[in-house]
Amino acid sequence: MIFLAYRLRHQKCNHFCVDVLLSTAASGLRARTEALELVANNIANANTAGYKADREFHSTYVAPEAMSGPEGTLPAVSPLVESNWIDFGHGVSITTGNPLDVAISGNGFFVVEGVQGRLYTRNGNFQTGTDGTLVTQTGEKVLGQNGKPILLVPREAVQISPDGGVRQGAQLVGRLATVDFEDRQGLRKAGGTYFRWDESNGAPTPVSAPVEQGRLESANIQPAESAVRLVNIMRQFETLQRAIALGNEMNRHAVEEVAKL
Repeated sequence: MIFLAYRLRHQKCNHFCVDVLLSTAASGLRARTEALELVANNIANANTAGYKADREFHSTYVAPEAMSGPEGTLPAVSPLVESNWIDFGHGVSITTGNPLDVAISGNGFFVVEGVQGRLYTRNGNFQTGTDGTLVTQTGEKVLGQNGKPILLVPREAVQISPDGGVRQGAQLVGRLATVDFEDRQGLRKAGGTYFRWDESNGAPTPVSAPVEQGRLESANIQPAESAVRLVNIMRQFETLQRAIALGNEMNRHAVEEVAKL
């Protein structure tokens, strides 16, 4: 009877340890899946002007139930992606020669009018809309410092000065609005290269950010770095899959041992 009790207690510990292995590995796979989605999205937007990369912040989770495991065992922890954060580092400014392409030199965001309110972007790939206003490639109107769209005269040359002044001939038709935020992590992506700001956190601050006509800011993504991260994630996937296979094998042996008692 003493030997039987020892075997049962030993099998219970083994079962607990296997469950910890499986749950931790499964949690790791989920975290790696989320990281893979972020990296894949970054790579897909490597050629998108003004795109800002998504990064992940990893942490661990300890369930309250894990604190009451068998005596002598450590509480099980599960890896997870606690939150995503946006890398607002500047991309490289490249020459396009298009007079309606504008890059911000320094900090700041252009202001555009979206369907559900104002949006902010570093993508200065502008064009003339059907109504003559300066718009983004997806049709949002670019706002001037007066909070109104900038109206252009069709088929007339446009000059944009470093202070954001938009001129056609000798006439100043508007001045590009550029703003910044005290805490940029309060910005939320709103599709493409757009960001949305909750003004309950305070109004954005107008800034005198120099702009460059005929240039665009590239995405702040290093393709080589992203490729290395992608390979690392796939290797971690393989390791976690082997851990799950090992846990399943240990479970099978545990069941077979119990059946012999």
